[in-house]
Amino acid sequence: MLLVLAAPGFADQVDDYIREEMKKQHIPGLSFAVVNDGKLVKSGGYGVANVELNAPAKPETVYQLQSITKSFTATGIMLLVEEDKVGVDDKICKYLDALPDIWKEITVRHLLTHTSGIKDFINEPTVDLRKDITPQDVIKSLADKPLNFQPGEKYTYSNTGYHLFGMIIHQVTGKLWGDFLRERIFEPLGMTDTRVISLSEIITNRAAGYGWVNDKLENGRFIAPTILAYAGGGLRSTVLDLAKWDAALYTEKLLKRSSLEQMWTAATLNDGSKTAYGFGWGLGSFQGHKYVEHSGANITGFKTTFMRFVDEKLTIIVLTNQRTANPGNIAVGVAKLYLLPAVEKTSNSAKSH
Repeated sequence: MLLVLAAPGFADQVDDYIREEMKKQHIPGLSFAVVNDGKLVKSGGYGVANVELNAPAKPETVYQLQSITKSFTATGIMLLVEEDKVGVDDKICKYLDALPDIWKEITVRHLLTHTSGIKDFINEPTVDLRKDITPQDVIKSLADKPLNFQPGEKYTYSNTGYHLFGMIIHQVTGKLWGDFLRERIFEPLGMTDTRVISLSEIITNRAAGYGWVNDKLENGRFIAPTILAYAGGGLRSTVLDLAKWDAALYTEKLLKRSSLEQMWTAATLNDGSKTAYGFGWGLGSFQGHKYVEHSGANITGFKTTFMRFVDEKLTIIVLTNQRTANPGNIAVGVAKLYLLPAVEKTSNSAKSH
């Protein structure tokens, strides 16, 4: 489908829409990128990355990605699948010791698709997000808890499964999860600003996180470093780096096309029904336009969205530093501006012949 990318005044229309949404949603700073068929069409920064320092948001601003991280972690697992080091239908107990007995039938596929039934450790009252805990502590915190359902029976989003993937990658490769992704994904793609979140590291252009609470802006809340940097949400990046990631997904630089298609295929439950999630990617459609996506959020003060419209080869990336924002709606709104004029143009052209 032909996209309207350079109509007179079109860029201003996109800018105006984003600024209006930021005002409505009380977003201090936002960076975004539009990518068409792997090529960066438009990028920008609006508002401030740090309110106290009045530092402007830019395309180079570094945000915590939160659960967009899951798409990268799933890719890391699929790299190991292609190398026959991990099997999608292997039981996770093949790679991890000292698991609760009720987890013994859970497979890698169940973790990838959020169909394992394992409870989300982040929601457990015994887990204090302000205190450092090890992956083993996470397992212990859930050891005496029943599964929410039998593996493969239902879909329920759970951060625990992707936390376990960090352990599996370490067990299989001997490398920490973040180091493995850096060597196999970030460095080959030139994603120089994408790494595991570190509170102690000096990071140029780092955004501060915020929340809109009781009609006023406040600083994001503290989460312990070991929890903040886990394999289900522990990456930080820029829209420019994510545009490079998007471009790579049109190629086989990282994974075979068959592996990517498998990741973007809806999971099948035990009863044969489909979910709206694949391997580290959510699946959906907007007015007949299919997309794959992932969003992220955290009380540290960030809300993010990465949305790829499959047939149109259009990707919208929106990173914000306000945890109650809705960047998914903003991404859809930007997509409307690119997609709908093209639909109307095609329709009018057809009528004239």
